[in-house]
Amino acid sequence: MLVARNIVKRFGPETAAPALSGISLAVEAGDFACIVGRSGSGKSTLLNVLSSLLKPDAGEVLYKGASVTAMREAELNRLRGTDFAMIFQLHYLLPYLTALENVLTPFMKGLSPVSRENRERGLACLERVGLADKGRRLPGELSGGEQQRVAIARALAAGPSILFADEPTGSLDKRTGQTIMDLLADLNDAGLTVVMVTHDPQFAGLASRRIELEDGRVLGCEAAVAG
Repeated sequence: MLVARNIVKRFGPETAAPALSGISLAVEAGDFACIVGRSGSGKSTLLNVLSSLLKPDAGEVLYKGASVTAMREAELNRLRGTDFAMIFQLHYLLPYLTALENVLTPFMKGLSPVSRENRERGLACLERVGLADKGRRLPGELSGGEQQRVAIARALAAGPSILFADEPTGSLDKRTGQTIMDLLADLNDAGLTVVMVTHDPQFAGLASRRIELEDGRVLGCEAAVAG
């Protein structure tokens, strides 16, 4: 489904040590792949390359056989609006919009109203993350875990095939983080492919595949036993 071939990424001059150095891997449809490693190992950089947010300096990323690396920005934007979705450590909700309105932001175009179909889709996404009764709340009226669930609902709104998650529990306490991880596991069980970065070994153990990085290289890529 998603393939990386000999990915190299540098920040700074060519003489600088690469953040990613010749990484190759594959993510299959239905995977829950977890990228782990020490701080500075290249985890987030790899996720950003796989999700098209960063272009590699060398190598190629393929999605369903098509080269993501060779796509123009307009093509990438279409891909990010359909098949790819991303959530981060921070939820990045707009504070003056309700939870439902934040979920609907991918469908907002200028002053045109959101269609009834998309509004119903947004409500369904809130229900899917357990917030059916919080659609009218502003972000400031929600807990940190609820705000992150709104961000997940927003990511689900367009019906993506892959959800990329960069430390989605990093700003949450352990109990709330477990709730988010359980939600991601449920979404994966329902067929959504998930590629996640985490520093928490307990959460990494929930994934079906573990990709370990060290100094910008893949140290190991193995199946993991969920639980």
